[in-house]
Amino acid sequence: MAKHVFLTGPPGIGKTTLIQKATEILKSSSVPIDGFYTEEVREGGRRVGFDVVTLSGRRGVLSRVGSGPAAARCEYRVGQYVVDLTSFEQLALPLLRNTDLSSSAVKKVCIIDEIGKMELFSQSFIQAVRHILSGPGPVILGTIPVPKGKPLGLVEEIRSRKEVKVFNITKENRDGILQDIVTAVQNCLQ
Repeated sequence: MAKHVFLTGPPGIGKTTLIQKATEILKSSSVPIDGFYTEEVREGGRRVGFDVVTLSGRRGVLSRVGSGPAAARCEYRVGQYVVDLTSFEQLALPLLRNTDLSSSAVKKVCIIDEIGKMELFSQSFIQAVRHILSGPGPVILGTIPVPKGKPLGLVEEIRSRKEVKVFNITKENRDGILQDIVTAVQNCLQ
């Protein structure tokens, strides 16, 4: 039986939107839920980066388009984006650790959108996710990228775990799959 639920699909297919809709449905049925999602940042119609946004509304930089001397000093890059690892860890890690340390008998849901190249620069993040995946703690509702190029260790590990249910989001199914996702998470909570 599944203990965690992940969505996968190409960029821009609607994984984050589905996570946000599922979060609202779960919250409305009084399921304890915490975590974060990743949001595009646009200026003048152009994507300039990504922010991490917690369910409580806190926001921090995940990455920004970078060039010049300041960006050259940064060691974490994905394409044109410079990853702000400190900002990401300050927001994401306490959420993962606080969710995990709950002593309540009530099962909780931890939103992790997303586990991708930028987030995987953080060894502390990788350890926290593995700890939740292996423990009796919260149910993860998260997103992972489709396989492309060099395999991402933690992503492939998640994809291959027998206790993880993975939904492949496509243009054809994205408008009708929300209830299946919510049901899968609810089943994990039982």
